[in-house]
Amino acid sequence: MRVFLLTSVVAAWLVTPALVAQRRPLTVVEASIPEMQRALLEKRVTSVALVTESLTRIGLYDDQLHATLFVNRQALDDAAALDRERAAGHVRGPLHGIPVAVKDNVQTVNMPTTGGALAFAGYTPPYEATLVVNLRAAGAIVIAKTGMTELANWVAGAPTPMPTNYNSLGGFGFNPYDPRRDPRASRFDGRPVLATGGSSAGGGTAVSFWAANVGTETSGSILSPSNQNMLVGIKPTVGRISRYGVIPITADQDTPGPMARSVTDAAVMLGVLEGASPDPRDAATHACPRPAGHDYTPFLRADALRGARIGIPRAFYYDRAVIPGSPALRGGLSPALASMRAEVIDVLRQQGAIVVDPANIPSVIDPRPEENIERWNPCSGADEGKGQDEDCSIVLKYGMKRDFNRWLASLGTTPPVKTLSELRAWNIEHQSAGTLKYGQSNLDISDEMDLTADRARYERDRARDLHLSAEHGIDEVMKAERLDALLFPGGDGADLAARPGYPTVIVPFGFVPVDASAGAAFPAGFNPKPSPFGVSFTGAACSEPRLVALAYAFEQATKRRIQPSLFP
Repeated sequence: MRVFLLTSVVAAWLVTPALVAQRRPLTVVEASIPEMQRALLEKRVTSVALVTESLTRIGLYDDQLHATLFVNRQALDDAAALDRERAAGHVRGPLHGIPVAVKDNVQTVNMPTTGGALAFAGYTPPYEATLVVNLRAAGAIVIAKTGMTELANWVAGAPTPMPTNYNSLGGFGFNPYDPRRDPRASRFDGRPVLATGGSSAGGGTAVSFWAANVGTETSGSILSPSNQNMLVGIKPTVGRISRYGVIPITADQDTPGPMARSVTDAAVMLGVLEGASPDPRDAATHACPRPAGHDYTPFLRADALRGARIGIPRAFYYDRAVIPGSPALRGGLSPALASMRAEVIDVLRQQGAIVVDPANIPSVIDPRPEENIERWNPCSGADEGKGQDEDCSIVLKYGMKRDFNRWLASLGTTPPVKTLSELRAWNIEHQSAGTLKYGQSNLDISDEMDLTADRARYERDRARDLHLSAEHGIDEVMKAERLDALLFPGGDGADLAARPGYPTVIVPFGFVPVDASAGAAFPAGFNPKPSPFGVSFTGAACSEPRLVALAYAFEQATKRRIQPSLFP
């Protein structure tokens, strides 16, 4: 008996709090990908259990968020198969047995791919996107297709622009940090009171429906929803991740990218999505060298800000600026955001960064109208169709017709419409089903493009986009100031970096009051909750390893992400 008691005492002494935590069953809520993998390795959880908890959370909460368009009905079977593989000693990769989601413009053969368009309801494509093949090869369980702005928000511009995260198939998505409808009469069309950001939904990742999700960006659709949902988003260099099997806007700017709750998880996802070798079906995937083992986690260095030169593009992005031809100062931050900016800069300096302030974008402060990027925006909406588009870039509307029709052709005889013209006609014929709640002005101005007659104009506009955004923009200031990165508030630098296809990593930082100045006052007693806000590190082409390192160091120094309180 004495021996037994002594052994029990020693055993109790050895069971430290850390060891208890290691043995504790894992919950998917806020769990990181490495934590899930460790729990799977230690047999504290199974993939079936992870998927079961994820499906339970979707069932409990998605009626409030509308974060999914489709859920994989085979997810539990997929998880069981991966558990058997693990038990047999085979682990496919860093996502083995872990649930993730992909945006519904990314093709899957076991779930529909619709882009949120009613015309594609129930459509299952004949082949899978390369990035989905890469996810499965790494062991991921694609548990769901996320909601999105219809066709990545290239359906309706002026006069009635489509709100973000609305589509005619599933309606509106909601932000988990305030999942209510906007009660103001002027905006009472079902839209959320707190914007969800760009076309890639992030709410499901924020509330732990899955470990991470794949978004796509043409100009802001990874960075903006990551900002609004307190996520880390990596908008990669165009071509870093294959676009094959992704519904396009334009190959000039389109890219998939990861959205996650931490830089670590986003880095793991980035390496998996990139894959081991270039995709022969997407020539742009040859543009950037891959890190060893296509693994970005070695760049997760907490001291990466020490000695790093970080530029502050103060004019327009932080402070109001003169734009040639404009009667008033434009841009700048609200007082709340300006205060946050000062706090961010203090953190950078405390971490040993060399803050170059200002490091203005040359094409933003150039007094010559033809050399100022703020005078040269993408054409969008009914008032910038043919004959009215001399002062805007036709790159997006031209690229949409060219690349959307190419994508449809790649599907053979299977899609419900065969051209952009047929899609527009289908939408008109089915207005009573809700296809044209906001019209289709962007589809209209794209379809009127003549791919032969307008090609020379497109090429001139594309060259001007690259000149103003890269040569006379990001490249010029980064070279002159020897910068490692530019720091933008939120996703405000998205359009600038999107035109040349340059990478950005956004990290959560805090909350700011909702700005109601542009609309009507809220009804008495309705108090909108504050909006999440992050900071973005932008660099030159193929600089993801350095940006991931900087973002990780900033995240570790701040750790500001807070999970949504309504979804325990």
